[in-house]
Amino acid sequence: MPELSLLIDKLEREHSLSETEYRALIEGRNETLAGDLRERAVQVRKAVYGNTVFVRGLIEISSWCKNNCYYCGIRAGNPKAERYRLTPEEILLCCREGWALGFRTFVLQGGEDPWFTDGVLEPLLRQIKAEFPGCAITLSLGERSRESYQRLYDAGADRYLLRHETADKSHYESLHPAAMSWDRRMECLRELKQIGYQVGCGFMVGSPGQTARELAKDLKFIEEFHPAMCGIGPFIPHKDTPFGDRPGGSVELSCYLLSILRLIQPNLLLPATTALGTLDPLGREKGIQSGANVVMPNLSPVSVRKKYMLYDNKICTGEESAQCRGCLSARMASIGYEIVTDRGDPKTI
Repeated sequence: MPELSLLIDKLEREHSLSETEYRALIEGRNETLAGDLRERAVQVRKAVYGNTVFVRGLIEISSWCKNNCYYCGIRAGNPKAERYRLTPEEILLCCREGWALGFRTFVLQGGEDPWFTDGVLEPLLRQIKAEFPGCAITLSLGERSRESYQRLYDAGADRYLLRHETADKSHYESLHPAAMSWDRRMECLRELKQIGYQVGCGFMVGSPGQTARELAKDLKFIEEFHPAMCGIGPFIPHKDTPFGDRPGGSVELSCYLLSILRLIQPNLLLPATTALGTLDPLGREKGIQSGANVVMPNLSPVSVRKKYMLYDNKICTGEESAQCRGCLSARMASIGYEIVTDRGDPKTI
């Protein structure tokens, strides 16, 4: 195995490593390597996107979910979860507030809630597009049929986020009940790309049972699938789930992987996630300083933010909120970056 610094040289030059080489980079992580990766990732990011940070207005539309993922606080089997569902009119009100604040991308995210049929979503998407010309709509509503994905795309959805959670099938099966299929998750991602969406995927860092081997498979999957966006963040346990007593992931490893992802795909849209900010007050800044270029402040009604609790202690009021865009702008400016009013599409390079 070549010296690890030579692997970083190769990754920056070729945007590709073998799974074995990715694993070596992960297992050999130290402060010196992390610093080198971080500097190179920032250089690459600035070459493509400059100092700009794209913002997306996140609207968490429902905490109802039919699934029972072992790590998630809104899993169907958690009787303590507080459930809510926004109406189409409430979602539009969130978009109106976001548009006035300067947001040009709206992210409609929720559990897999059967109430949100195509018949409910299609007119909503068309109205958002009509009322806010030029905006981008991102959906993050889990697994649906190919026909549904097509209908929502035709109604105006531009992007779809579907975290694959892990590129290793056996690891996926250890995180989900038997009713959920890794093969179907991967098929959904392929279908979304074939339809024409800008597709986002992503994985947890430090999930139960995860090793450098699984993370290396994730990195190789991202390299080969070539998504428009990849959302990663540390696993944070939720007390009312089967994994409530498991140790969480780390901000440091998450940022290290962000830097690797930036070198794998220089034009990748990489969020500095809420999970980073939950574990570390400066977590999102650290993500941006590791190569990320997207933040997603919360546009959901204040009354429901604490109910969309995927993991314990999720930040849901204050500077992560869309209403405090000035606070977020100041925080980004303090590390030399600028929030821009833009759809934030991936650059072609």
